[in-house]
Amino acid sequence: MPVAKLPLSKQLAYACGMIGWSIMTNIIIVMLPYFYLPPSNAGLVPLVPQLLLFGVVNILSIIAASGRFVDALFDPFIASLSDKSKNPKGRRTPFMKWAILPAVVFCCLTFYPLVMRQSGSNAAWLAVTMTLFFMSVTAYIIPYNALLPELTETPEEKVKLSSFQQAGFVVGIMIAASVNNYADVVQYLFHITARDIAVQYTIWGLALFAGIIMMIPIFAIDETKYSSSKPSHLPILAAISKTFSNVNFKYYLISDFSFYMSLSVISSGMLYFVTVLLGLPESIGGALMGAMVVLSLFFYPLINYLSKKIGKKPLVLFSFALLSLIFVAMYFLGKFPISAYIQAYALVLCTSFPLAALGILPNAILAGIAQEDANETGENREGMFFAVKYLFVKMGQTLGIALFAFLTVYGKDPGHDFGLRLSGVCGFALCITAFIFFSRFKEKRG
Repeated sequence: MPVAKLPLSKQLAYACGMIGWSIMTNIIIVMLPYFYLPPSNAGLVPLVPQLLLFGVVNILSIIAASGRFVDALFDPFIASLSDKSKNPKGRRTPFMKWAILPAVVFCCLTFYPLVMRQSGSNAAWLAVTMTLFFMSVTAYIIPYNALLPELTETPEEKVKLSSFQQAGFVVGIMIAASVNNYADVVQYLFHITARDIAVQYTIWGLALFAGIIMMIPIFAIDETKYSSSKPSHLPILAAISKTFSNVNFKYYLISDFSFYMSLSVISSGMLYFVTVLLGLPESIGGALMGAMVVLSLFFYPLINYLSKKIGKKPLVLFSFALLSLIFVAMYFLGKFPISAYIQAYALVLCTSFPLAALGILPNAILAGIAQEDANETGENREGMFFAVKYLFVKMGQTLGIALFAFLTVYGKDPGHDFGLRLSGVCGFALCITAFIFFSRFKEKRG
């Protein structure tokens, strides 16, 4: 139980941390395929070969998977160190503080290939920078999320803080999705003719801004005042084993993994959908994300209200079902007999509710699982629960990026876009999988 209630100002400060790391991780998700394997009408040159391993997996898929695999192994290590920390300043914020600078640096270096042409050396460089970036940002994310159950007591407080957290996440997505818009401004103001250089300068600016924002919860929240959790004494392997023994948590994990894999497929393809399937300028991507953020914010009070009245599980299941239908519609983008702009904004309108619900509720649900487990076992393993969650989230995001990169082999250019359309089919299948497994989740209310 927290020693003191977290005031509104500090809840907002906590959400700022989410804005920062959301900006950087979504820059990677949104821009990586577009920067290294651009469509023919992007004004960029391909930087890694479209080589296929065993005729199936391309080189960008392998790089994304290998970087996240190393990072995934790093998650439980950071969680265990954080859970067992006896630092007088707190278990979480000291780790967060030292993670920011390397995360900013390696996020930017990911978009600085060794040579500005198609080369295997760029692939090797990318594998190194991505691995180091994800390891750095993990050292922030795992302790940051472990704070949520420690700073709240009741289910309502968890949903509320998770709502602020998710608002920060979607703001981060919106900012990251506007990289090309900012790059247009950079080119105009600084008279830069090379598109790749403008994108690189933009990413440096956004990453530095993200790093500053990530410092706000560290300095604004006194962990020793608002959290009374005690260090865990379990060795890392025993902590992992006990965490996985929670049956309810397993259903949560599988559905979360499927959802984030589908979301990563679509996020990676967003700029392609806009420019190739709909034939719109790439700068419209930022406007679409902005519209989705604003619309989703309107749903936050409704989601908070309904979660109290009918529970979190029905809202999550409804969101998975609706999102699966939206992914089906993505297969037909550009083929509907209506304006491309109407198609784009209609998709945003339909997507805003499920993304808001699936952003707010899962972290609140997991905070409840972690707190209930702590009450039953006497061990505060919040960090390990969130580490395992984000291990699966990262695997889902990695496989999502890899799957999208693989699908581009089957068409990513105007007139040859079948691979892009297949991504909608894959998103549908993944959301149905998430629905099936979460239907077995047992929600405990009250």
